[in-house]
Amino acid sequence: MTKETSIERHTIAVLVDNEAGVLARVIGLFSGRGYNIESLTVAEVDQAEHTSRITIVTVGTPMVIEQIKAQLERLVPVHKVVDLSVDAPGIEREMAMVKVAGTGEKRVEALRLADAFRARVIDTTHTSFVFEVTGTPAKIDAFIGLMRPLGLVDVSRTGVVAIARGPEAM
Repeated sequence: MTKETSIERHTIAVLVDNEAGVLARVIGLFSGRGYNIESLTVAEVDQAEHTSRITIVTVGTPMVIEQIKAQLERLVPVHKVVDLSVDAPGIEREMAMVKVAGTGEKRVEALRLADAFRARVIDTTHTSFVFEVTGTPAKIDAFIGLMRPLGLVDVSRTGVVAIARGPEAM
């Protein structure tokens, strides 16, 4: 597989006006061209400036990723597009709530693994736990994978949030 055809995962941060319809326009750009979104988070970041940050995790060839960034930059409500995988390497985190049901040894093992992953118990009953775990997407995936044989019932994930390293703002 050559560099031009290799599929890469990218985290793209987009600073936009915080107004109705902006998210739909950004998502429309992806769906209209058949690009997949693996993770999407949105939040207002500056109330005075009325701006929000959209963090998108997507995959594609280097050419497709460049097309995505160029098309995002052309949207009217977009102020800035930063590829946190390349332009300004960043820090990624995600939070998940993981529900595990079990008793006896499986319950003890779930608690032991949760401790190893620094997951917090945020709800408990006699037969189940809800854990809160924060970290990289790979860490969350690993935790979920280990909880499957122990009685995984449900998972709710926030999606990736990311920020560039260093003193500069987006």
